[in-house]
Parts: sequence; structure tokens; C-alpha cells
Amino acid sequence: MQMLGVDIGGSGIKGCLVDTATGELIGERHRLATPQPATPAAIAHTLKALVEHFEWKGPVGCGFPAIIHNGIAKSAANIDKSWVETDAAHLFADVTGLPCHVINDADAAGLAEMRFGTGRDRKGVIILITVGTGIGTAVFVNGQLLPNTELGHLMLEGMVAEHYCSDAARKREDLSWGRWGKRFNKYLARLEFLFSPDLFILGGGSASKLDKFIDKIETRAPLVAAASLNQAGIIGAALYAVEQQK
Repeated sequence: MQMLGVDIGGSGIKGCLVDTATGELIGERHRLATPQPATPAAIAHTLKALVEHFEWKGPVGCGFPAIIHNGIAKSAANIDKSWVETDAAHLFADVTGLPCHVINDADAAGLAEMRFGTGRDRKGVIILITVGTGIGTAVFVNGQLLPNTELGHLMLEGMVAEHYCSDAARKREDLSWGRWGKRFNKYLARLEFLFSPDLFILGGGSASKLDKFIDKIETRAPLVAAASLNQAGIIGAALYAVEQQK
């Protein structure tokens, strides 16, 4: 089955058609810059432009950088604060004219990795971490998702963790991959202390750079790159939309 998956982030809104039976992207991924300020109306109309690019007429799956309860945003990480308590699913459907199903962006990436990627057929506690403008997390226990964990907002070194070791922090402070890797290792150590995971999966743009800092990672649980790298959010959003049609 084909489905349009969209990954809405703090800097870019990316989408592609997905074969949900195989997890493969169909055609070329399309990216639009996230509008600034990233208000509900602005993001909704950017999503509409993305949908129109693909000439898509069916349901849309959207990964979104917020705690999502029944389609409603309960937080606003790296987007405008006016999103809090906004019914994102209803707004997107109203603007695009299509059914829109919204899930936390890291949870979407996790669904893709557990279905098609590194987490497939793995038992135990698995934590997927997406590193980009912020840090998102998805926690699975024996394949079951614990939604909306938002562990990028743990306190670390006197600040919110994503302000300390996100990719945006690396760029802002002009850190080498090695120096950034030491910071990220501290973050993983905190997660390991709290959850005793069996595996860490790294998603987001940093996943393709794992070889540049893996020597700084000292956790008991192995850290591996997501099989779909930076495409997991798109694939997982499409999977979520298919599930909502049943």
C-alpha cells in the first residue's frame, strides 16, 4: 500500500510516498523549509504545499515535534508555543482537505525502525534517539511503544539535554564530532542509568556520522545507526496513517 509520510521538524518539513509493505520510499523525497515563526497556520500551509507537490489525494501521516494526544499537541519543542493545545490533526485536515493522522516525530521514526530496521524482531528495551534541531526519543519494550517519552528534555549538565547535545548545539558551539560525541555519551549514560536498555538506535541527521564519534561512546548497550537513517520519520508516519485506517 502507498501512503504519504511527512516528517515535520524544526528546520525542515520532509515528505515522500512510502510503500508501507516494504518500508521503501517511492520516488524522490521533497523538503520544504519550516516557516519561521513555526505557527500552526504557517506549518499547515507548508504541509499543504508539500501534499500538492506529490498530487496526493489520500490520507497523510505526519510526524510532529510535540507530545501528541489524540491528534492534539500538548507541547511545542522547536516550534511556536501557540501549538500547545492545538488540534494538529484537525487543522492539517482542514487546510489540506485530506485526512491527516499525527504522531510524535520520534515515535514515528521508532515505528519504522522496529518494523523494517535495526529493531526488527528485537526483544527487551530499545531506545531510539533522533538527533537534529532537538532530541527526540522513542522507547519500546518487547516491540511495544511507550508513546511521547520526550527524554530529550531531561536535565543534563545544568540544562535541558537537547540544548547540550543536539545537532543544533553542535553547530551553534562549533564542536568537533569528537567533542560532541563526549557530550552525547553523557546523555546516553543518563538514559542507561534510568532505563537499562538493551540497544540504542540513533536516528536523525547524525546517524550518518556515527563513525565520526562512535569511539567516544562507552555505554553497555550498543549504539547503532538507524537502518533508514534520516528517512525513518517519513516511513513511520506513513505506517501510522495506515494503522489508523483499520
